[in-house]
Amino acid sequence: MEKQEKEVLDAAFLAGNILLESGAEIFRVEETIDRIARAYGIENYHSFVLTSGIFATYSAPDGEVFAKVKNIPISSARLNKVAAVNQLSREIERYHYSIEQVRQRLEEIRQMSGKKSVTQIVASGVGAGCFCYLFGGTLGDAATAFLTGAILYCYVLFVSCRQSKIIANMSGAALVTVMSILMFHLFPQLHLSLVVIGSIMPMLPGVAFTNGIRDIADGDYLSGTVRLLDALLVAVCIAAGVGAVVLAYHNWLGGIML
Repeated sequence: MEKQEKEVLDAAFLAGNILLESGAEIFRVEETIDRIARAYGIENYHSFVLTSGIFATYSAPDGEVFAKVKNIPISSARLNKVAAVNQLSREIERYHYSIEQVRQRLEEIRQMSGKKSVTQIVASGVGAGCFCYLFGGTLGDAATAFLTGAILYCYVLFVSCRQSKIIANMSGAALVTVMSILMFHLFPQLHLSLVVIGSIMPMLPGVAFTNGIRDIADGDYLSGTVRLLDALLVAVCIAAGVGAVVLAYHNWLGGIML
């Protein structure tokens, strides 16, 4: 196999790697890998993508076989990287970039930073407050949910990264529930249940759940099921964290049930 062919296959594999670790759908990963390979005249390249791994093979005209496998753990969505790789794959077909340019651009995309911590914290607070208000809360409820949602994301960014996903989600949900109860005691006019619901909304795995449904709809049943189970696990952990605090509040302190 020629050096040029190997470089093309490595670049296509890297593009798929970036997409999958950024939370892209399975069909999008396979389509992007195939598009890049075909753009450089490589036809006998086949990829098989799962939620946590990529398998790729290529049969060269001289009979040599190229194969590559990589495990990619499930991680949070990075839609800016997905959009960048998606755009690059279409530009490759249109402008015929050299493989060196493609590799350089892919490395730049891989190193793209996410939103600033302050932006994420404010966005979490705004999301929590808006959902609280959407579910029927008052402006006071929404303001309280904004505060607890912002503090929750401070915890997610600076504390939960050192814990497992199960512990992080349970402890985060428990934290916002305790904070909501404390605010309820300070301001009894608040609607405790609505504040808690709004506060935990930033933790819910909406993108993962949606992608799981899309994968199943596209016939990728195994990958879709894995993503749905991962999203379900997160939801169960959040419910367990909230439920543990509420039960303790009700049984030990005589507080109201949500």
